[in-house]
Amino acid sequence: MSKTNFWKRVDEIIYSGIDEKVFPGAVLLVGDLNGVIYEKAYGTLDEETPVELSTLYDLASITKVIATTTAVMKLLEEGRLTLSDSVGLFLDVPEEKEKVTIFELLTHTSGIQPYSDLWRILRGEQLKNEVIRIQPTCRGKMQYSCLNFITLMAIVEQITSQSFDTYVLSLLNLPNTLFRPREVERCAPTSVRDGKRLRGEPDDELAYYIGGVSGNAGLFSTARDIHTYVLRLLKGEYVTKNVLKLFTETLVQDPSDPNTKRHLGWMAPVKGGSSGDFGNERMFGHTGFTGTSLWITPEGLHVILLTNKCFYDRWDQRIQRIRMLVHNVIFANLL
Repeated sequence: MSKTNFWKRVDEIIYSGIDEKVFPGAVLLVGDLNGVIYEKAYGTLDEETPVELSTLYDLASITKVIATTTAVMKLLEEGRLTLSDSVGLFLDVPEEKEKVTIFELLTHTSGIQPYSDLWRILRGEQLKNEVIRIQPTCRGKMQYSCLNFITLMAIVEQITSQSFDTYVLSLLNLPNTLFRPREVERCAPTSVRDGKRLRGEPDDELAYYIGGVSGNAGLFSTARDIHTYVLRLLKGEYVTKNVLKLFTETLVQDPSDPNTKRHLGWMAPVKGGSSGDFGNERMFGHTGFTGTSLWITPEGLHVILLTNKCFYDRWDQRIQRIRMLVHNVIFANLL
């Protein structure tokens, strides 16, 4: 397939997602260490307003890597924490939670439940504090949990004596990457909550009811800002290359499921996963519930796909096949 034809095929796949109402619009950016290879905006924000390259998307769980994991990497580099440090060294939590380590939080092996419905009855700091106190039930088992990263957020705040957003946004220093964006007209809307369409507010319930800033979700950004983030990360501008190598080359496997693997903070490609059939253990990235994804190779090739699939149906899983198809075509031609 010629270069012209393979980009045309990528476009067709993304437009098929729009036609089938998986998402109303999207932005794709493919880059490497030399810059942007391909960049395009597709469809609309809300079935009317065209998507622009400058559209802000709710990154959902990509917050876990760009914000939280980057902060933890920086604090490790500075000698302010170690991977074997326990939660109890930093936070006043019940005894079993005290024993959970930074490593276990990052790799989702803490045994803490995946999510919490405390957001139904609590708000703000009270909600955050009660979530942090939730005990592990199966330490060592690999179980993806948003609560791990809310706990990491609290640890970052304790170590830095700063609010999570203040510390993270200063560290990232990206003009269009932020929590609680004020320019809501630039934001791609997601689902309806409490009778209103969410726009500039996190689709994730815990992040929303905590107040918009969380370690598991809540960050908004553009594809171009994420591209800048990836370049800085790979070039050693956020943390040393040794730290990045530690976090992205460490591979932890669930003993009960050989197909479940993770890096430190970062996802590792798995069979049938969003990175497609060319995904390999050297790649690292993450996905977001709102329909976002980021995959990076150590050599610098990266694919950023931002959508607002929650606009139609929060639980629609068709986004997964579209991600796989897009990554297959791109990696087949560029790897």
